[in-house]
Amino acid sequence: MVRTSRRTFLLGTGASLAATVGTRSRPASARQRDDGAVPLANEQLLVEYPLKRLRNEVVSGGPPKDGIPSIDDPKFTGVADADERLQPGDIVFGVAKGDDVKAYPQYILVWHEITNDTLDGTPVSVTYCPLTGTALGFERGETTFGVSGDLLNNNLVMYDRATDSRWPQMLGTAIEGAHEGESLREFRLVWTTWEQWKRRHPETEVLSEDTGYIRDYGGDTYGTYNPRGGYYTSSNTLFDRLQNDDRYPLKKVVLGARTPTDATAFVEDALRKRGLVEGQLGDSPVVAVYDSALDTAYIYRTPDSASINRKNGAVAVNGSTYSPADLPLDRVYGYDAMWFAWVGMYPNTGVHD
Repeated sequence: MVRTSRRTFLLGTGASLAATVGTRSRPASARQRDDGAVPLANEQLLVEYPLKRLRNEVVSGGPPKDGIPSIDDPKFTGVADADERLQPGDIVFGVAKGDDVKAYPQYILVWHEITNDTLDGTPVSVTYCPLTGTALGFERGETTFGVSGDLLNNNLVMYDRATDSRWPQMLGTAIEGAHEGESLREFRLVWTTWEQWKRRHPETEVLSEDTGYIRDYGGDTYGTYNPRGGYYTSSNTLFDRLQNDDRYPLKKVVLGARTPTDATAFVEDALRKRGLVEGQLGDSPVVAVYDSALDTAYIYRTPDSASINRKNGAVAVNGSTYSPADLPLDRVYGYDAMWFAWVGMYPNTGVHD
């Protein structure tokens, strides 16, 4: 939810409007074909457009396939070394998985968009699209993901090197190729600052600038996330949008969640101010809870019997207090996105502020 940094990076795609299509479980043939090359989710995530329409909306972002090179052999450093390059307010994407705690600086990923890594023994891809402000993690199995050079609704279109299927990052679902209509297994990245992440995780490892490429690490073609400007705070996008929805400024940040059937979003400014915002995800009541220590939030399903309220920086559930990340409720996967990007991909989304 943090948007303060002196460095950043690029990506984009085309747009329009269309009818919705229902979600589906993977067919038996797909399950049998799941040989580990690309780990797939059990159900297709929500896609609100016919796949053909989405394919027609894909545009070139400028660079060719792999023109923005993924990091395939990542190196890591410790906190002391990272402090020499990272300022306290610099953006990092953090993850704690099993024995691994890692931070991926935005100022590095802006030049690569994808890091193929391993977390707690699981091969993963850590992905970032600067044009939509989205950082998402996916399992990658025996393959790696690369940057196709194409965009959908200004969002990164990835490809897997096993089948060359095309996966818009935000959808997590292939719109073309051998895995068309199938979705990836995903995991949460925390968008926060270096100062906040290292305070919570002093043992963290940090992605190094030793990427194998010569890049202007520390510079950002798109400007900065602070109010002084650049793409991230402007009132324009670089490419066409799938929807025009002026309920909020284009670049306002929301925390979005989607299931195979529904989508909803919470305005992050409201979460910071109120600490706890109730909402709906389809027929299910949910609550978004702000975590000031990391300037992030989490979304939970809320049973009718649950009593939930803020209490001295913690959250009380049925009278007992918990940290925002550890409520005894069913957590729903969510990620940060710019408003235009979220509502473009999910035009039927709910939204709560």
